[in-house]
Formats: sequence, C-alpha cells, structure tokens
Amino acid sequence: MRFLKLITLSAAFLALLWSCEKEPTNTDPMDDTPKDLTLDASSFDVPVEGKALTLTVTAPSRPKVTGLPDWITLKDGTYNHYKITFALTVAANPAYEARTATLTVTSGSLSKTVSVKQAAAEKPTPPEPVTVDTDLTNAKASSAARKVYNFLREQAGQKVLSGVQSGGTANNNDRVNEIFQKTGKHPALAGYDYIFLQYSPTPAGWDWVVNYGDISAAKEQWKANGLVSFMWHWNVPNSEADWEKGKAGDYSGYNFYCDKTSFSITRALQAGTWENEFIVKDIEKVAGYLKLLQQEGIPVLWRPLHEAAGNYTLYGANGAWFWWGRGGADACKRLWKLLRDKLEGEYGLDNLIWVWTLDATLGAEKDYASWYPGNDQVDIVGVDIYADDTEAKSRQYQAAVDLSGGHKLVTVSECGNIPDPGKCLAAGETWNWFLTWDLENYKLNTDAYWKSLMSSNRVLTREQMPSLK
Repeated sequence: MRFLKLITLSAAFLALLWSCEKEPTNTDPMDDTPKDLTLDASSFDVPVEGKALTLTVTAPSRPKVTGLPDWITLKDGTYNHYKITFALTVAANPAYEARTATLTVTSGSLSKTVSVKQAAAEKPTPPEPVTVDTDLTNAKASSAARKVYNFLREQAGQKVLSGVQSGGTANNNDRVNEIFQKTGKHPALAGYDYIFLQYSPTPAGWDWVVNYGDISAAKEQWKANGLVSFMWHWNVPNSEADWEKGKAGDYSGYNFYCDKTSFSITRALQAGTWENEFIVKDIEKVAGYLKLLQQEGIPVLWRPLHEAAGNYTLYGANGAWFWWGRGGADACKRLWKLLRDKLEGEYGLDNLIWVWTLDATLGAEKDYASWYPGNDQVDIVGVDIYADDTEAKSRQYQAAVDLSGGHKLVTVSECGNIPDPGKCLAAGETWNWFLTWDLENYKLNTDAYWKSLMSSNRVLTREQMPSLK
C-alpha cells in the first residue's frame, strides 16, 4: 500500500515537473517607451542682460521646439534613450518693456509649452538739456531747419536715429532701401556725399554718370519724413595744370587724401593764387546744388571738412588724413569760416545745420580744442568712430561733449560697426544718430543685428519720424 502511494506521489511529482517544463517563457524586453512628453521646466524668468538656459525633454520620439522669437536662439542636443537637452540663449533686452515668448515642444501628437519671460531694461533718465543751445548758429535759418534741430534736441537722451551713407554715385537711396529689405523699416537718416563734384554733370559720352542736380533721392527721403545729411570729400587738383585738364574732363590729377595730392590749403586761403580761385569756384558749384535742396524746403545736416580735428601728424609724414587738415588748426578753421561766409552770406543758404566732425583716433582728444571753429560756428559735434565692437563709446562721447562745454548736440556722424544705442543710452551717452558707412564691410552689422536695431524702442526709423516740414 505504501508502495502504491509512493508510486502515485512520484507520478504526481513528475507530472508537475513536466507541466513546468511545458510552461512557455516570455523573452521579450519590457517596453520602456514613455507614454507622455515631460519637461524639466515649464517657464523661465530671464534678467535684462540675457542668459543661457537648458531645457531637458523626455519624449517617445525626437521632439522639436517651435515659436522661437529672434531674441532666443536654440541649439539641439543629442536625443538618447528618449531624452534630449536643448541649449537656449536669450539675448539682452534693449527695450524698456518686458517681453515674453511661448515656445512649443512637440513629439508626434504630444505637445507642451514653455514660457520665457525677460525683464525690461531700465529706462535711463535723460540729462536736462539746459546747456544745449536752443537755436541754430545761423540767425536766418529756415523754419524747417529749426524744426529739425529742435526735434534732435528733444530726442537727445531718449532715442537714437538710424542712418546709412549712400554708395555708388553717393546720391541714391540704394542702401536705404536695402535696409528696408532686411528689416521692413527705412533708416531715419540718409547720408549723401559731394565726393564726385568735379564729375557733375558728367561729360557727354561717359558710361558712368553722376549728376548732383538730380536730388530725387533726397526729395524721396524728406517727403517720407526722413532726414538728409550731406558731406563733401573735396577733390582738388595737384597743380594748376591738373585743374586745366579737369576743365577738359581729365580728373586724373585730382584727389583728397594728403598722400595723393600736394594741394596747399594755406595757398588756397590766399587771394590771387590759382588754388584760391579753384576753391572759390568749387564752393560756388556746391552752393548751386545745395540751393536746389533749399528750393525744395529740404534742411541739410551739412558735414564738410570732416575728420580734420585731431588727426594732424597722426598719419605719417604727410600729416593729416585729408588735405584740409594738412595746414594745421588755424588754416582749417579759416577754411570752415570761408565756407560759412560764402554759403550763407554770399549764396543765401538758410537750410544748413553745421556739423563739425572729430577724428576718433586714440590720443587725438588733446588736439580737439585747438581745431574747434567755436560754438558760434558749429551746431552739432560729430565723431567718426570705427571700432571692432558695438559697445558704448564713453571716451569719444565725453570728448565731444567737453569740446563745446555741453552746448552742442553730439552724434556718431559716421561709423563702421554700429555702437549699440541701448548700451550707449544706458551709459548716459546722448548720441543723436548713428550713420554707418556701408552695408558690406563691418562684420558685426549682421542682418540679425540690423533687425534688433530697427525694432528697438531706443532707435528711430523713418516710419516713426514726424513731419518736420
């Protein structure tokens, strides 16, 4: 009996073993794919100076981030085991208002949002313009010229006008329109140049034509409420013989750089010399073109004899950069006075706002005062600045303000890389405008930088300008 029970138990045990061996084994791995999209942050608060951020996302498929404004850039990370970390860089906020962006993170049909909030820049308290002269130096200045000057006084310390210098024939709006193509807005200020005065009107038969009698570009700018600036790279002949050749259309003996011409400013200021006869005739010619602008009611930010102040002896054996600075401070000031006497006194031009331009070479500040024509001869002090950065320009600014004892408005009358108006105003620099020299040669003036400038509430575009007619 016991034997039978043993056999029965053994059989049951063997059957149990057999059933265990027959039980199928599951060798498939566990599915650890996440069923939801998760973020390690749903919002960021960023200071005004900007910040680098990271956003880690867990998702069933590689996620993407959309809704980025132009002030936030994103760098992808590596998507590994359902996780990815994005690097976000928030640019500095130049505006006086806080700004917010809503980013959308998507993975397949799943999506979540992330808000980025950035603080507003502190609005600088503008200095009271109590010392800035309230009137132009020309007692007979036109009503429009006065309106432009008063507008610039009102903007000092508040906003900076955007500007660009024309290229090519130097009397077109090609670059003005190019900035519009980049940003959707036009510069408030357009700069033109009588650099090709000797060619105008161009001799018959020439393929290259320049005619300063065509003021359509300046008229277009002014009609659209933009401001107009003219400068004068004043070309002169090396000799009386070169002048005679110029009358026949051969200008190969003309130039404005000191190392390219031997033209003497001291002789040009002496009555009875051929040099004096030449500059008097050139002043008469440029007056005729400026009068066309006057007849159209167009005020001109007039910037002749630029960059003479402070660069004498800084450019090698030939001294100054341009011939009008080679004779020293006294000769240059006398030429400035001659220009004013001729253009305003003899030719009756009342539409000119006189801008005296400093050379920004380091160390030149010590010479500024000796070259300055005087507060009764200058309306605005400009500084031409070419720097490898876009930072504020305290050295140049203070030198320009000190030169007139604070009686004159100051401006970045010419520049390469554009000093950041937000940084300048935050530093207490009340530049009236910036005018960049071209759109090709200054690597920091990127399309993105232009867009940020033209959208900043610290920068005026032509679209924001009032009518000053």
